[in-house]
Amino acid sequence: MTIQNKVQLITYPDSLGHNLPELHYVLRKYLKEAIGGVHILPFYPSSADRGFTPLTYDKVDPNFGTWEDIEKIGNDFDLIIDLIVNHISKQSVFFQDYIENGDGSEYADMFISLKKLSPDGEISKEDLAKVYTRKSRNPFTVIERADGSKEKIWCTFDYQQIDLDWLSSKTREIFRKFLLRLSRTNAKLIRMDAFAYTTIKIGTNCFFVEPDVWKLLEWLSGFTTAFDTEILPEVHEHYSYQLRIAEKGYWAYDFALPLLVLHTLYHHNNKRLINWLNICPRKQITTLDTHDGIGVVDVAGLMSEEEIDRTIKGLYEKGSNVKRIYSGPEYQNLDIYQVNCTYFSALECNENSYIAARTIQFFAPGIPQVYYVGLLAGENDIKLVEQTCLGRNINRHNYDLDAINMEIQKPVVQRLLKLMKFRNTYPAFNGSFKIEDSPENQLILTWTENQSKAKAFINLDNYNTKITYYDPEKDSDCEFIV
Repeated sequence: MTIQNKVQLITYPDSLGHNLPELHYVLRKYLKEAIGGVHILPFYPSSADRGFTPLTYDKVDPNFGTWEDIEKIGNDFDLIIDLIVNHISKQSVFFQDYIENGDGSEYADMFISLKKLSPDGEISKEDLAKVYTRKSRNPFTVIERADGSKEKIWCTFDYQQIDLDWLSSKTREIFRKFLLRLSRTNAKLIRMDAFAYTTIKIGTNCFFVEPDVWKLLEWLSGFTTAFDTEILPEVHEHYSYQLRIAEKGYWAYDFALPLLVLHTLYHHNNKRLINWLNICPRKQITTLDTHDGIGVVDVAGLMSEEEIDRTIKGLYEKGSNVKRIYSGPEYQNLDIYQVNCTYFSALECNENSYIAARTIQFFAPGIPQVYYVGLLAGENDIKLVEQTCLGRNINRHNYDLDAINMEIQKPVVQRLLKLMKFRNTYPAFNGSFKIEDSPENQLILTWTENQSKAKAFINLDNYNTKITYYDPEKDSDCEFIV
């Protein structure tokens, strides 16, 4: 069965409650009608990066719960889970065995020694300059063994995250087992995280190298589709990558929408957004907020450089407590391609503006995904950033059950939940999409299927939002102010 065309929630396993049983309770108590699915961020044993440095995929971190907890959530909601395709933990049994035994390790071929890439085990400055990275450091690390010998190992993101060699039969043997295990959890989608960094070839940018990426995607999906599980390749870059992914029939991400919506609301102009809504993939997951930041590189070409700069400047001015001081050397996880901020704070905690943004997202083509902090209209967690020196933690506040019970009652959250329920239940969203003619300071989006018709009117000056729809039971048009 394919994933339902209903709003999804994305959350860490310990962010809405302390663990998976408490998360399940929150989903059933507060969100049963508001969401159709839940993307649970990595719940595997991990050594760093809040789950994104997995030791293995065979286990659930016991601090979160068990496989039974995962499967029970999957019985009630469409489940999305992660496979981090680019790397595995330096502390994993696979890499630790390699450190100890070198080329004699049965797992040696899983990793990318620079000896594999060039005869002398080195990479020239010219070739190194071509490599696409998110960090201002070399994409490799030097390991030292007990005998004092040293070796350079490819390492794109973090020194705890060791890149995998997908040309290796041993990598494929190990991950085939993982894929079969994950696909049998009844997951509807498996997100292939950091997928574009799997193609390491000297002389290229080592990012989304074709046709290699398509061969790997075909291999990965070959094991999931037998269990009616689809894959979602995660690529944070120019929007054209999403178009190419969609052309191949895979799910794509709309990472361009967040900054486009901010531009639209900040500057009261629909032009750039309408252009994107006309050309964006239809088989896509839409986002406004994620566990990372608000993407910038994704909109290159959809907005001019001046528009991008002006919107980012506006974000720093409007976003409550978003400060550039967090770019100092003591702060980690800060990237030039994104801005760390909650979406509610990015909109000055203006409730009408925020609801307008969510209405745009829910009426855009694709299936909307709402991040848990955004669900509760969370503001920037400055205290957590300063405690941890992790820039992305500005948008990673954890809520216990008492806090959730309070936050869910906020008027803006209640308005959002009402909108989510409408998006989930009104049949027109399974039909055809149209952008109606309007002045530049308005946006009118319509979905139609047979007699069902839903139309959103968004005033980009004052952010007032109205939805009209046909009610077949009353045989009349109805409306509500969101």
